[in-house]
Amino acid sequence: MDGERSAGRERGAGSPADFVALLPPEVSSRIFGDLDVESLCQAAVTCKGWHRVIEGNDRLWRHHCLSVRAVCQREIDCDRGNGYSWKITLLRNYWKSKVKQEWLSGKYSNILAQHSLPEKSMYPMDVETWGEILEAELER
Repeated sequence: MDGERSAGRERGAGSPADFVALLPPEVSSRIFGDLDVESLCQAAVTCKGWHRVIEGNDRLWRHHCLSVRAVCQREIDCDRGNGYSWKITLLRNYWKSKVKQEWLSGKYSNILAQHSLPEKSMYPMDVETWGEILEAELER
């Protein structure tokens, strides 16, 4: 009997297993707002209820997108100007910002051969981005 009640709670909308359905939307947003980008993307595919709350919340995506903008301002502004949503803009530029930040910080300044670069050190970037990286290298 207890097993049946427990299984029923997990399946039903608004059940204790789905805390998002029980909380006010602003509380759920605050909880999801504390997640990093990768965790937020994983949470969005956890269940339909979480997906609905996360996907429909531009504020969550905007927050992370503005953090990425610190490294990829031109790219973010261009994507937003072209009408991309905050989420799509973030997804288009997230890994680029990670790789670009590593290059700009000098992480790869003393690499002697291509095979010495870590796998995630390369990402398709435009001429302007590589120009920024080259300028940073020349200043070092």
